[in-house]
Amino acid sequence: MNISGFSTRIAMVALLVATSALVACGNSSDGAAAGSENPQTRLAPKTKYAMANNCFALQSVASNAYAASNGSGGYAFSASSPANAEAFYMKPTALGEYLIQAKNKTLLSNAGAAIGSAMKPSNATVWSVDMPRAGVFTLSNSDTDKRMQLGEQNALILSSSSDKAGEFRFVPTTDCTPYPEISTDIVGKTYVGRGIDKPVIGFAEVHTHMAMGHEMSDGKHIVGPSAGGVMYGQMFHRFGVPHAMADCADWHGPQGIRDPEALILDMTPLTMHDTKGWPTFIDWPKADSQLHQAMYYKWVERAWQAGMRIMVTEGTNIAALCEVGRLAVLRPGAECNDMRLGISQVKYLFQLQDYVDAQEGGPGLGWFRIVKTPQEARRVINDGKLAVVAGLEFANVFDCTVHFTPGGLLGEVRGCTKESIDRQIDEVWDLGVREIFPYHDINSALGGTGLFQDILNIVGFYATGGFWQTYDCPDGGEGDKYFYNAGAKITITPPGLGNDPLTSLILGATSSVLPGTLPLYPSDRRQCNARGMTDLGEYVMKRLMAKGFIIDIDHAELSIKGKMLEMANAQTPKYPLISAHGAQGGLSLQQAKDLLAGGGLIYPMKPNGKGHVDFLNKLKPIWPADRGPIPLGYGMDANGITDRAGPRGAGSKPVQYPFTLFQGEDWGPQFDGIAPVQVNLQTQPESGKTWPIDEVGTAHYGMMADYVEEVRLEGGKEAIDALYRSAEAYIQMWEQTVNR
Repeated sequence: MNISGFSTRIAMVALLVATSALVACGNSSDGAAAGSENPQTRLAPKTKYAMANNCFALQSVASNAYAASNGSGGYAFSASSPANAEAFYMKPTALGEYLIQAKNKTLLSNAGAAIGSAMKPSNATVWSVDMPRAGVFTLSNSDTDKRMQLGEQNALILSSSSDKAGEFRFVPTTDCTPYPEISTDIVGKTYVGRGIDKPVIGFAEVHTHMAMGHEMSDGKHIVGPSAGGVMYGQMFHRFGVPHAMADCADWHGPQGIRDPEALILDMTPLTMHDTKGWPTFIDWPKADSQLHQAMYYKWVERAWQAGMRIMVTEGTNIAALCEVGRLAVLRPGAECNDMRLGISQVKYLFQLQDYVDAQEGGPGLGWFRIVKTPQEARRVINDGKLAVVAGLEFANVFDCTVHFTPGGLLGEVRGCTKESIDRQIDEVWDLGVREIFPYHDINSALGGTGLFQDILNIVGFYATGGFWQTYDCPDGGEGDKYFYNAGAKITITPPGLGNDPLTSLILGATSSVLPGTLPLYPSDRRQCNARGMTDLGEYVMKRLMAKGFIIDIDHAELSIKGKMLEMANAQTPKYPLISAHGAQGGLSLQQAKDLLAGGGLIYPMKPNGKGHVDFLNKLKPIWPADRGPIPLGYGMDANGITDRAGPRGAGSKPVQYPFTLFQGEDWGPQFDGIAPVQVNLQTQPESGKTWPIDEVGTAHYGMMADYVEEVRLEGGKEAIDALYRSAEAYIQMWEQTVNR
């Protein structure tokens, strides 16, 4: 999570078949209408999950007749064949639960004793399906638990009875009206592996925040927003894209008047935006729109179809920013505790896994698989699916807050102990978390944050009651001795001490602990954080390694990065670390070499295709020769409350749509046997909205398929090879953390 803009300005105002050869798997997104294939080629469903996203007639077991409209919003079993019956589209809301949509786009709904029609989804339109015996199904309304039944005069009714009148068959038919959904606009099927013991072919995304949004649930049981609700939109909703990506006016205000991005990030009050989301997407998502959902699950599916095989996604937050941001969206009671929010986001990921399973026809059949071991990742990827690694990224990990007493006279008050740390490490491990950032944007009981933006000084003061204490960064903090520049040039007094109302609010809330003398910093040279790794920080590092977590060193103070590397490289064998996030706070050239020598990885943060190839060339001189060819994934930080990559700019060779992946002179022999897929320009047919990457950059996560083509155009075969070996490199690093 970068939250660079947010932190900068908030102070001033997240069924597949495997074979031994690489073959196709996954659904083609060619835009074919639901049920348009010959129903005789489709078998009757054999499980209660198998009706997902397809077209059926409903047949009564008792009468053998089929349901048809009665002309007044209800239904009767009056049709003698599927051809004369209503064609229902079955849209899963969860495993074994459906919206049942008629051809006129109405939904079967609880209407008391009768079954009627509704225009909008609700609990009254959700139907739970069970299969008491092969090929026979019962349907219960989730609003009442009453069952669908054949009633008098062959009417379709609701009843508490459980006799044969409540048993039905789903018979394949044609010409349904599909429930609204975003298409991946990829034609063809993605690939499976050559064997679980063979190297993975695919790319790794190592830093996202998919579960960030205004609600962390499927909508059935409300949990609440992440980050105070400043980011609008959800990665999924049980009622689909019309609800997950609906109008944001309730959160950002009419015409976006309360949008925290305008009020706080950009300091441009009264800046408006079109609040409508799906299907017009006029003003969001965009590459520079930080507070609208960019990781709707169908966009992530497009990236998977293009070859993404590892995705790391962290629960994230900055409590101090959350506490201010929630006021802008009129949610003053929103949760802001880092750990509680992070855990809620990880739980939401598991809901998504179940939801994708439901869309694909049953438990375990979905392409989105949360993995807990590298062996599980290899198995999932060999099945042609996406291995998802859950992580946590925030300052107060394990509730390790710190508060500095006025003037430092009484030292610091810490929010965690070794005993509480142990309990929470076990809790998140059992939940499925496997990657951890021990440090983030503010100081904690574990040690100091890596300095990279001086405005975070005031944010940290709001959270901890203390300003930064600094030292001159070694060797000036920049130049040939650094892989990433260290520290920041800090203004003479803490920034934000002006007359703007937000500064007054922040400092007013902490006036009781405001020291009498403000710190002064040299403005002509880079400053690093004098707060090093504490005893608790050292304890956490040891415990994370003992448990087998993947540890990201980014956001740690420069000296702490050195200490983390020293501790990791002292293990036998060396314990690998990763930098997936631009190393926030700096990384010396020697530290970068030590990280790579220990089996770790450095992947670039939110590049476009040109930036990706530039980074590849930057990495070449320090890549250890004994590790073989360079792998290079990326960390896009999508949903991290930060801009995403813009277009490559004038002079770049344009991306031509449609384009083909896995075939051509830049696709080496490792792709032999992989069927090519055609990537079309992403288009929303209901509105005509399109996303050409040369114009919009990384507007949302579906653009990662287009990003692959950018990388190919910029770097050719060498860059494609490096990109598609990055998932294997990540798994090898992970194996080194657990195989000890």
